[in-house]
Amino acid sequence: MTPTPIPLDVLVAHFAGRLAFETDPSDVRADQQDGVPFVLVDSRGDLAWAQGRITGAHHMPTAEIAGRARSEIPRDVPVVTYCWGPGCNGSTRAALEFARLGYQVREMIGGYEYWVREGYPAEDDRGALTSAVDPLTAPLGSISCDC
Repeated sequence: MTPTPIPLDVLVAHFAGRLAFETDPSDVRADQQDGVPFVLVDSRGDLAWAQGRITGAHHMPTAEIAGRARSEIPRDVPVVTYCWGPGCNGSTRAALEFARLGYQVREMIGGYEYWVREGYPAEDDRGALTSAVDPLTAPLGSISCDC
């Protein structure tokens, strides 16, 4: 079966839209290192947060966003949400809550799982967590895959 061709304007709009709404661990890490202003929000619950989180993240479980966001995060600062990983849509639900409140928000695809697998800074309640870069998810010795 030959797929029906998709009009080019539809293709461009689709992929441009994804890039407008999503980011990934290497881009978030590069923005952190470049001093780009944004708030990285961990939308998981308390037990997940205690188990490990991205260093510098702000903990705000999805169910608490509507009640807490306006008092804790300025509306003019972009927000990036994350949850566990690709098998979890918690970051999507969190991003929706921020969008409903009027924030510019993007979702970090891959979540905490891919952040850790790419060897970026993480911590738990005891301090820094270290992990080797998984060569199946990121190039060794670089924060970017140059893609």
